Amino acid sequence: MGDAIVIESNAGDAAEQGKVADEIRKAFGQLDALFINAGIAELKPIGQWGAAAFDRSFNTNVKGPYFLLQELLLLFANPASVIINGSVNPHIGMPTSSVYAATKAAMISLTKTLSGELISRGIRVNAVSAGPIMTPLHSGRSKEEQAAFIRQIPAGRFGQPSEIANAVVFLASDEAAFTVGAELLIDGGMSL
Repeated sequence: MGDAIVIESNAGDAAEQGKVADEIRKAFGQLDALFINAGIAELKPIGQWGAAAFDRSFNTNVKGPYFLLQELLLLFANPASVIINGSVNPHIGMPTSSVYAATKAAMISLTKTLSGELISRGIRVNAVSAGPIMTPLHSGRSKEEQAAFIRQIPAGRFGQPSEIANAVVFLASDEAAFTVGAELLIDGGMSL
């Protein structure tokens, strides 16, 4: 196993992304793969959103990751892979997810546009868009809330974190060398 480092930063603060890039540069010199997984999922009806919460979601889910990628551009090897964490939400129109879904739709759009922009530098950009995964976001919900989610998933269960991790590892690997600008939906059929 290789070395690991922990870098504390505010994912929603564009200015802090340079600090992250500097720490990665010092520790490793270059990057072969990056999984952009920062995000918050605040769900509430449109009438309950205020500007501060809206900005916090867009800053954390879109602005910070965008400027992190910008700061890391000179560190990428050739070839390299960027995997963006999207979501099933932009595909299904789930009530109360308007802001969250909009942020993830923006990241899925960036997957496409940055693929075209970065492929000439040997950087492939793809997205993994998950349905409900059994993480603390869902494990902390009541049994009734969990059951309501499961009723929306044709596979009849929550996904497991390892199922997302396996897809990310695949997209980061040379086995996915011809996969560019793709969005892999791992949602148990939720977007059908």
